[in-house]
Amino acid sequence: MQKVEFELTSEYVELNQLLKLVGLCDSGGAGKQLVAGGQVRVDGKQELRKTAKIRAGQQVTVGDVRIVVVGDSGADGA
Repeated sequence: MQKVEFELTSEYVELNQLLKLVGLCDSGGAGKQLVAGGQVRVDGKQELRKTAKIRAGQQVTVGDVRIVVVGDSGADGA
């Protein structure tokens, strides 16, 4: 499984935007389609909310890619 680390620079990032920012899709709209298709898991559970708030310490999985969300400068200790 490929692991991608994403550094959060605010309180949260919307799920569809996260997928775009890490390069798993070309746009936020394409990210929404991935989520709507049931292909995205957050902390091991299927997530169908396209704009779910993803915060530091959470993990998002799409296929064989795992995105680990860390806080700005590691301030959250995750």
